[in-house]
Amino acid sequence: MQINWVPLRAELSAARAAHMPVPLWWRDDDAVTRTPALERLSGMAESLGMTVHLAVIPALAEPDLAQAIADTPMLVPMVHGWRHVNHAAAGEKKAEFGAARASAAEELRAGLERLRSLFGPRLLPAFVAPWNRLDPAYYPALAAAGHRAVSTFTARRAPEAAPGLTQINTHIDPIDWRGSRDLAPPEWIIAQTVARLRARRHGTEDSTEPLGYLTHHLIHSEAIWSFSHAFLAEMRAGGAIPVDLTTFLKETP
Repeated sequence: MQINWVPLRAELSAARAAHMPVPLWWRDDDAVTRTPALERLSGMAESLGMTVHLAVIPALAEPDLAQAIADTPMLVPMVHGWRHVNHAAAGEKKAEFGAARASAAEELRAGLERLRSLFGPRLLPAFVAPWNRLDPAYYPALAAAGHRAVSTFTARRAPEAAPGLTQINTHIDPIDWRGSRDLAPPEWIIAQTVARLRARRHGTEDSTEPLGYLTHHLIHSEAIWSFSHAFLAEMRAGGAIPVDLTTFLKETP
């Protein structure tokens, strides 16, 4: 696969020249058990020297996942909804926590408790919204349940979604969800990344929010694996600073 990295390298160079740090974090969604794909993800994290923040579905998580994470310091578990079930009305975009539901607050509490019982102190109390959709009305319930952060997709509007609840989103997704469900055109992914970096450099997006790369290890093709490794390596070579959200949240006021 021939990839033109020149636009990304140029923008990272511009960020360095502007003395603008580029914090970079990595989130991977839909984990429930130990699989060969998870082992590959762990190996890639080790080779890149980057933490993978693993969004785990609480109601479906199996005990062997806890052992996999215990064996791999580069994997940090987070809370991914409750069952990853769509509750949206017909014709609406999928969401587990979209419109208000009577059982939702209890599910938010139960999800955090279930994963704490599996992962103990390794769990990062951060909520990853299934399908990256979350009604803001749930923010107070997330904070009340004990979550420290919430993550969806696209640039955040403010550092806090609610008092005590830090917003840390993802911004770059290599998968063509609306088409092939394989690797999106690399030039498009690079262009999106350059646009995000340039917006930060120009002050139209929050440059203090770690730039998030989003993967889904269970459905990766060889092209997605290959591109993801190359992309993250390019970001690191260009000066991006890997972020472990466990440390990041401890340092967040």
